[in-house]
Amino acid sequence: MHWLTLSLICAFCLATSDAAAKHWLRSADAREMIVVRLGLSGLLLAPWVLTFDLPPLPPPFWGWMALLMPLEITAMLLYVKAIRDYPLALTVPYLAFTPVLVIVTGWFVLGETVSERGLFGILLVVVGSWLLNFEQADRLNLQTLIAPLKAVIANPGALMMLASAAIYAVTSVGGKAAMQWMPPEQFGAFYFAVLGVLTLILVALTRPQSLSVHRHGAIPLLVIAGFMAAMVITHFMAIARVEAAYMVAAKRTSLLFGMLYGAMLFGEHHLGRHLLAGGLMVIGVAMITL
Repeated sequence: MHWLTLSLICAFCLATSDAAAKHWLRSADAREMIVVRLGLSGLLLAPWVLTFDLPPLPPPFWGWMALLMPLEITAMLLYVKAIRDYPLALTVPYLAFTPVLVIVTGWFVLGETVSERGLFGILLVVVGSWLLNFEQADRLNLQTLIAPLKAVIANPGALMMLASAAIYAVTSVGGKAAMQWMPPEQFGAFYFAVLGVLTLILVALTRPQSLSVHRHGAIPLLVIAGFMAAMVITHFMAIARVEAAYMVAAKRTSLLFGMLYGAMLFGEHHLGRHLLAGGLMVIGVAMITL
């Protein structure tokens, strides 16, 4: 399957898991949310991992895993707090800053290069996410131009999501570096299964009561965790086929799906303006595929 198709499926699965978590886990604490998003998703993937004939995994592989696991857990804690407490349209757009950071981490860690056309597409994705935060897009002046920056400072949800995006810029590239010792389809499930087990162990040691997520109901938990599991599989399948910056830029279209969910399920306003600004992101993705 083409990397762009995989990336868009990945984006849809991520947005669906976000919306489901915001709806069904709104009374949960952050640790409960990562138990579902990481722990249960990892357990869903574990039976598949047990069928793998894993290749020899050298010390550098485990070094990458040791580096990435705490970063992934930290990023997800910030992520779930942001989407639980703040509107999707004012949090998820900041994930579009990840591709810009991936350009730097991809060059530093993997020696990847990005064409001028691809770079322009990535920049369009970022500019589109910036425009999404204009509350007075019909009155362009200095105040409205700097409004997104003020929104970052004033909105804790935006700050948490921006910090999460910065961490994902590292884990996206680091994950691809570790994947050189394992086929991508195996690596995605293996990586997430290990992450899920470590998450459950960490929560059990620090706040064991957060493991009682069954109170939220079996169907909600399966929907949230199932879409997360599908997201991670398609993520690693796509990133094995293209430069990390391109894949992560396409995956960031999840914010468009998130805005639709925000309007339909949570009554978030200004959908038309958000989607108009988001159109720049779609153009950016198209530029990347050329």
